[in-house]
Amino acid sequence: MKLKEIPISIYTSLKLSKLSNEVLKNKTKDEIPVIVSLTSIPTRLPTLHLTIKSILNQEVRPKAIILWLHHSLENKIPKKLERLEDDLFHIKYSDLTCSHRKLIHTIELYPNDNIITCDDDMMYHPNWLRLLYLEHLEHPKSIIGNQTRYIQYSKTGEVLPYKEWVYTNENSFNPNAVIAIGAEGILYPPYVLSDKTTDSDLFLKLTPKADDLWFKGMAILKGTIVISAKKRAKTPIPIIGSQKKSLKKQNISGDENRNQWVALTEYFNIETEIFL
Repeated sequence: MKLKEIPISIYTSLKLSKLSNEVLKNKTKDEIPVIVSLTSIPTRLPTLHLTIKSILNQEVRPKAIILWLHHSLENKIPKKLERLEDDLFHIKYSDLTCSHRKLIHTIELYPNDNIITCDDDMMYHPNWLRLLYLEHLEHPKSIIGNQTRYIQYSKTGEVLPYKEWVYTNENSFNPNAVIAIGAEGILYPPYVLSDKTTDSDLFLKLTPKADDLWFKGMAILKGTIVISAKKRAKTPIPIIGSQKKSLKKQNISGDENRNQWVALTEYFNIETEIFL
């Protein structure tokens, strides 16, 4: 967390903490046809209620909010989080320990629904859900990401380090190279990913620590384009103390993202040329 983010994080945390369940579960809001799905880890459980409250506090109401946790946490749910459970917010359990579970299980349960994934260490602005859905209405067959990167290859066809996956040349923009990053929210319409998406043996072998890369690969196999949202909410506010342990840091510092992407594209024979 950056030093300048601390005051707004404290302010937002206090504001959300004061909101009663009755206010948060206002059923008079317009409901939009999306399911919000996320996962978490033990170290973030004490502050996870703030993320959930920020989703409950949206201008519009989703069909459901589903939190996927490992079975070992069934009797370790903090009271502040447990009290939020009702007909809208559900806690479900999985045998998987990887971040892929935030989407794959929800796809299995709700194959015909729009699914929005998000991170568990952020507080989302009240217009976040509405704006992401409006973007979907303009591009109903595409995956929509509030935060994206741009897969970069060298002239000789070698994938560049993940830190260089940024869009730099306006004249050579290739929509196939856009990849959605989960932190700020991603909307997946139904049937935009390969049937292999839920194959746990494969994603644990190829991209065990990079669900975003796995879902991008599955989109390519299906012929689905990823679009960067043009009208999006302000950047979500990080929760103090929730980001000490992060896969993002491991993957970027060790360039694990590049290694996993190479493994995935080689396995599925995804041609380098589609990104150039």
